[in-house]
Amino acid sequence: MSRAHVIVLGNEKGGSGKSTTAMHLFTALVKQGKSVGAMDLDLRQQSFFRYAENRASYAEREGMEMALPEMIKLKNSVLKNRDEALDEEERLFGAALEELQDGNDFILIDCPGTHSYFSQLAHASADTLVTPMNDSLIDFDLLARVDPATHSVLGPSVYSEMVWKARQLRSRAGLKPIDWIVTRNRMSNLHAKNKRKVGTLLEDLAKRIGFRIAPGFSERVIFREMFLNGLTLLDLKGGALSLSHVAARQEVRELLKELNLPGVAASV
Repeated sequence: MSRAHVIVLGNEKGGSGKSTTAMHLFTALVKQGKSVGAMDLDLRQQSFFRYAENRASYAEREGMEMALPEMIKLKNSVLKNRDEALDEEERLFGAALEELQDGNDFILIDCPGTHSYFSQLAHASADTLVTPMNDSLIDFDLLARVDPATHSVLGPSVYSEMVWKARQLRSRAGLKPIDWIVTRNRMSNLHAKNKRKVGTLLEDLAKRIGFRIAPGFSERVIFREMFLNGLTLLDLKGGALSLSHVAARQEVRELLKELNLPGVAASV
């Protein structure tokens, strides 16, 4: 049996849209007949898994059948010795990944908005890494340091360095390189100067450290409203779609097209 394709949603900053992106990717995959396993490594908030649990509750209330990912929940080690704790967490993550590999075409892993050893392990396991970022210089600072006078890129920042280390680990293990995609979320029609500046910096950094840039999701109330019922734009029927919904649904298609996942079409 072929190995499941691992998609990691990573960004060491909260509120960037990782869980929303993960749930929409899940729905797009299952609508194409793919089986999906999942881990939510934000062990405190569990936004991705809460989204999925809301979906299960909605389906039960409405008497519907709705697909859900195969979910495995992890817990931090409680061992006091740091090395022993890290060893235990590595074993736990490896066992969960191995279990999800059995019978799934894809594995979605949502990482927390802070650094953790589980997150580090997930990045080293990624075939595709999706980094949603809000379209601002504040969020860009997580990827690279910027000269405040010239606004030129000085070098990679903490998160980019972690991805670089993950790439090294994969290379030493003989695995294929990570396909890293940075998506620009919440792009506004206002503040065009700031948007151009972020775009220029991203293009410069992409050439230096090797990621692709893709359009993400705009700031839309619908994304927040659907969370409570565990729904995505791909669950809405044609008659229920407003013009805003249609535009947002197209954003999902565009992201899927840019990801270019194996055996997955952009027409959802």
